[in-house]
Amino acid sequence: MNFELTPEQNMIRRTIKEFAKEEVEPGAIERDAKREFPRDIFNKLGEMGMMGLPFPEEYGGGGADTISFAIVTEELSRACASTGITYSAHISLGGAPLALFGTEKQKQEYLVPICEGRSLGAFGLTEPNAGSDAAGTETVAKEENGSFFINGSKCFITNASYANHLALTAVTGQVNGKKQISAIIVPTDTSGFSVKNNYEKMGLHASNTTELVLDNVEVPTENLLGKKGEGFKQFLITLDGGRIGIGAMAVGIAQAAYEKALQYAKERRQFGTTLSKFQAIQFKLADMAMKIELARNMVYKAAWLKDVGRSFTKEASMCKLYASEICCEVADQAIQIHGGYGYMKAYEVERYFRDGKLTEIGEGTSEIQRMVIARQIGC
Repeated sequence: MNFELTPEQNMIRRTIKEFAKEEVEPGAIERDAKREFPRDIFNKLGEMGMMGLPFPEEYGGGGADTISFAIVTEELSRACASTGITYSAHISLGGAPLALFGTEKQKQEYLVPICEGRSLGAFGLTEPNAGSDAAGTETVAKEENGSFFINGSKCFITNASYANHLALTAVTGQVNGKKQISAIIVPTDTSGFSVKNNYEKMGLHASNTTELVLDNVEVPTENLLGKKGEGFKQFLITLDGGRIGIGAMAVGIAQAAYEKALQYAKERRQFGTTLSKFQAIQFKLADMAMKIELARNMVYKAAWLKDVGRSFTKEASMCKLYASEICCEVADQAIQIHGGYGYMKAYEVERYFRDGKLTEIGEGTSEIQRMVIARQIGC
């Protein structure tokens, strides 16, 4: 078993680490305070060829692997979690369904702009009454005269304000008394489609989280993504890949919190010595370092399994579950090591704590991950 990154992966890591340090990290505190979306950062990432990183080159992508995607997500999240989640959703939720299930025409029309960074990727699944229970979808798409007429709403949708189009789920009929859920591509400038950006969030203030309202939105039936009635199945597959992204994001946040805590412990003096000389603090930092490394290895394993074409559903849930929970734990301990200063915004660890909580919720809560893992092990 080889744990060494390839030359290409190492090059991507060096490139994105430098970019994150110089372009992303310096404005993170201000963007969080002002709730400013970092559009200029994504324009630059597009110029670097990062916005289509794991997608085929014929569609403007970089032809890289999932491990490379995880590396970029981790490094961006380490500098600014809002930037990290935006990138992760762009790739794993916006671009991936098109790459996996789209026709050649759909890929040329919708995947290419995502790869080139001209449109941010977004994905419309969650509804007010259908979160973890995606089968409870209430948005309806009626087919008439070669068109779908879509009515309903979506909530907690990432990137939609900056997306030119997105795929969403809707009920397209009934089969044996059960809802037939399909995926449909909807341009965001279609009449009757509106995006509302009114959420007041706990964290990730510089990311875009929206509500979608569809009032008799008409799109041609050729905008059906994949086969009719397979939307639920398609997005379960999509979420497997997305969980790798959330796992990588959680590792990045945890790494940032750990580094701040380690630096503070080496500098802060109490009782005539630095905090880092106290065994209680040493043990906290040792546990933080260990758990981050374990989480990173789990993320990379899930990504590797995906890249070699093996089943990775269980491992994706495991990496997302473990990485998100240790992320919150590490951020909490980083605040504790900082003491009163940890409660202050200027020291940043409180932001990691707020931002990290989302990783336990998005792409399926920790409880849902345990359900998925239980099914995978035969319970």
